[in-house]
Amino acid sequence: MKPGDHPDFYRLAPPPGASRESTIRLDGDGKFWHDGERVDHPSLEKALHGWIARHPDDGRFILTNGYDWTYFQVDDAPYTVRTLRVSPDAVTLELSDDTEEPLAPETLRVGRGDALYAQVKGGRFEARFSRHAQTSLAPILDESDGGLRLHVGPRSYSLGR
Repeated sequence: MKPGDHPDFYRLAPPPGASRESTIRLDGDGKFWHDGERVDHPSLEKALHGWIARHPDDGRFILTNGYDWTYFQVDDAPYTVRTLRVSPDAVTLELSDDTEEPLAPETLRVGRGDALYAQVKGGRFEARFSRHAQTSLAPILDESDGGLRLHVGPRSYSLGR
């Protein structure tokens, strides 16, 4: 059992002389920064993507490994859809934390700069599609009646704004 499994874990004061606020930032392209410098160590960046969560009391974004936690800034969406696989009846997303999950097509929306976004992690978080992932949807997207529609199997979904 990790300390993070205890119900009061997120309510405990930080260690003496420390703060729960950090200068860690996740930019709109899904890249981590710390004190204005890009986090470019591959293993650390991978770990940070895997530690994204929300504080259970205030809903702010946090990074937690189950032993400690800190708040961090998210400029856009906390997750990025890096790649995807289109099959006849489903679309599978590969996220920035190296997990895969089926696309919930009804949650797709067009956002700033015509970027696509979808709800992930059971609807608890949003993911922004990378340019590569977004263009991979082209075969099952069309523009009709003045809007975008996604076709997955026999179903068609209108993309919101």
